[in-house]
Amino acid sequence: MAPPKPKKYTKFRDVQAEILKSGSAIFRDANGVESLIVDSPYSIRYIHSYAEDSPFFLGLAGGKLMGSKCTGCGFVYATPRGHCMECGEPTEWLELPNSGRVHAWTTCQFGSEAFLKDTPYNLCLVEFDGAGSLLLARLKDCTQDQIWIGMPVVAKFSATPKYSITDVWFVPKK
Repeated sequence: MAPPKPKKYTKFRDVQAEILKSGSAIFRDANGVESLIVDSPYSIRYIHSYAEDSPFFLGLAGGKLMGSKCTGCGFVYATPRGHCMECGEPTEWLELPNSGRVHAWTTCQFGSEAFLKDTPYNLCLVEFDGAGSLLLARLKDCTQDQIWIGMPVVAKFSATPKYSITDVWFVPKK
């Protein structure tokens, strides 16, 4: 005996409610096309090595911003980098200042699961004295109309680090 066919709906919010109850539903669009919709939970555990970038993330957990300095030409990166993009020589770790300036910014109206509770949120590219590249991070404690290019910002670090780029964010410098 075949299982019963899923119930049909013309409003997607009804489809969503049915899926939560039974796991499947059929959506009929305005043209009469029927689409089977099923609930298919997906979960994955991802074990990742930061390898040569580890000092950057360990630095964040310790309240430090670690950049990379080329051993050849001296170019300073505000992000982890094993080799220089200018001359190809290896880099060494360098502690960056915990303050900088907003180089550019945007407001994100949609975020991944990790950022849903914070949406909308601001991101900024931070420039540091002595560094030739920028660091992308969240910008908190201000609204869109309070942000400006060149605005001084200071880094804040998570008290409970997750060894992720989200362990650091910036706030307006007082």
